[in-house]
Amino acid sequence: DGVTEVLAHRSDNLRDKFMEIPCSEDYESHRRFAGCTPRKCGRGVTDAVITREEAERIRRIAERGLSLGGSDGGASILDLHSGALSMGKHFVNLYRYFGDKIQDIFTEEDFALYRDVRQRIQHRIAQVFGISSSAMYLTKPTFFSRMNSTGAKTTHDEYWHPHVDKVTYGSFDYTSLLYLSDYSKDFGGGRFVFMDADSNKTVEPRAGRVSFFTSGSENLHRVEKVQWGTRFAITISFTCDPQHGIGDPLLA
Repeated sequence: DGVTEVLAHRSDNLRDKFMEIPCSEDYESHRRFAGCTPRKCGRGVTDAVITREEAERIRRIAERGLSLGGSDGGASILDLHSGALSMGKHFVNLYRYFGDKIQDIFTEEDFALYRDVRQRIQHRIAQVFGISSSAMYLTKPTFFSRMNSTGAKTTHDEYWHPHVDKVTYGSFDYTSLLYLSDYSKDFGGGRFVFMDADSNKTVEPRAGRVSFFTSGSENLHRVEKVQWGTRFAITISFTCDPQHGIGDPLLA
């Protein structure tokens, strides 16, 4: 695995930690958007944007939604924007599948909290990278994940492979993760690993911690396999291209 350096321990309470790294060439093959496309690249971790209490409230939204389905393998997703929900070895559209019953599962307050948290994360990313928050757009996929130690049943369950977000999803320019549970308390394994040429740099999840980074090859990463317990997080992604922007989820 190479040398591992811990960027953020679970026990740390980080106001802001940022590591600047040279941008990859990935952005050159896409249209550039002034005031948004990364010119400064890197990765940051903060425990000062979302409170633990808010993270717990958001985790309960994820738990309620995922209780309606769930993957046969170790990784389940819930996308409130598209309605995608893991169900056995497949996905269903939550909104179509459950129809009006959705109103019994989620409230307007749930969606308002989700929106508020998303906006705060967006503002912090803009601030750190010196770009305009209004030039950034939420993009897909943006989703809750629940991971446990169950073996993979389909390729969707194999979350541990190294990947580059900009290569996987062309629209991504900035990626963020909001952790909703605690490493070594709620689950073992499941750390987030940046894979650099000289060493691996890991982030240990803790509820309310936000990890964010530019989405190009400068931030090749993977997630360790979860060994025990359950790991909850939300991936919230941003693009500079308005054509790839999506709206916040609405409780229709």
